[in-house]
Amino acid sequence: MRFAGIDIGSRTIELVVVDAAGEIVCSLQTDTGFDPMTAAKKLIREVHYDRILATGYGRSLFEVSFDAATVTEIKAHARGARVFFPEALTVLDIGGQDSKAIALFANGKVKKFEMNDRCAAGTGKFLEIMARTLGFEIADFGREALLAEKDLNISSMCTVFAESEVTSLIAKGQSRREIARGLHASVIRRAAGMINRVSSQGAIVFTGGVAKNPCMATLLAQKLGREILVPDDPQSVGALGAALLAGHSMSAV
Repeated sequence: MRFAGIDIGSRTIELVVVDAAGEIVCSLQTDTGFDPMTAAKKLIREVHYDRILATGYGRSLFEVSFDAATVTEIKAHARGARVFFPEALTVLDIGGQDSKAIALFANGKVKKFEMNDRCAAGTGKFLEIMARTLGFEIADFGREALLAEKDLNISSMCTVFAESEVTSLIAKGQSRREIARGLHASVIRRAAGMINRVSSQGAIVFTGGVAKNPCMATLLAQKLGREILVPDDPQSVGALGAALLAGHSMSAV
């Protein structure tokens, strides 16, 4: 049998299919776009599966559209992270729309979590908007920030006010790279605070699209003094976790 997990995020949709042994059969990704259910339908048409489990911000809509079961992003990322790092007890997931710090028991079950989902601050959307304001491509934003000799303090975490603050710094002739590093540091301060409230020691598995940003991983390690573990494809961790949970729920029937 084959089990699928689909993670419908604000920017991208990931689909992972695993076999009965939990081995990955295929992994697909597409942009969410303005019609996420049409995008999701195109993805699932490309694969064969016996059961599917949806996660991500669009999971409720998927549940209605495709009569499918769902699982929270917390559980999905916790399960997926343990595939790559079986001993991990802490997971940080930063996606386009929200961020989550998750503490796990030794058996992998969720122990405690904190979530920021009320504004764009501390998320991929915040970094995307700031990259555009500074004239960087989002794919290059983290690498450029790492080249800065120092970071400039960004006092506002509200996206609207931070954008205004960045525009003012540019007008004063400040280095774009140093502003970029300061913006990354402001996101890290918020993420570190969430992590410290759920977990105080040990390595941290960094998942979600923002985990692909090298400056984020570097500054997080410096801020917390803890090892940061990034899976090869951090964006697909939630979908993988959902697929594995789909298989587990089937075996439990």
